Amino acid sequence: MTSTKKAYLAGGCFWGLEELFRSQKGVVSTEAGYTGGSNSNPTYGNHPGHAEVLEIEYNPEEISFKELLDFFFRIHNPTTMNQQGNDMGTAYRSAIFYQNDEEREESEDFIRIVDESGRWDSPVVTTLEKFDKFYQAEKEHQDYLQKYPNGYTCHYIHFESYLPAK
Repeated sequence: MTSTKKAYLAGGCFWGLEELFRSQKGVVSTEAGYTGGSNSNPTYGNHPGHAEVLEIEYNPEEISFKELLDFFFRIHNPTTMNQQGNDMGTAYRSAIFYQNDEEREESEDFIRIVDESGRWDSPVVTTLEKFDKFYQAEKEHQDYLQKYPNGYTCHYIHFESYLPAK
């Protein structure tokens, strides 16, 4: 039996990220939450410094961390500082919360790929932050766009893959 892994990505409101990632081959489950801030047990109304983040459980035999990064950089604008769409503030920053040196190095490499692609008018501002602890968001934020299909999202697929075709 294959062991799953988890990745922690922030790219604005977690609703849109969750909706798009859930359909990717190899993604086992998704969970909206918070990480990277200054308080324990953050809530939607009280999460100073935390980013709205998506916990992605995935099967590494079906999708790699690099392929998750590829999709991540295709579905949000990594060049806007602390903003996605109408959402503004550090909670909506673009960030990769790496768990080890390998993830940090792959993330650094992928940011170079995105910058060198010339697809965006500005350089990537995505931060690389050491993962500490994930706090699950409130129940009403889980699977939000499944419950409210016409709900707000600023996420969509901007580009085809940054990776060479297999």
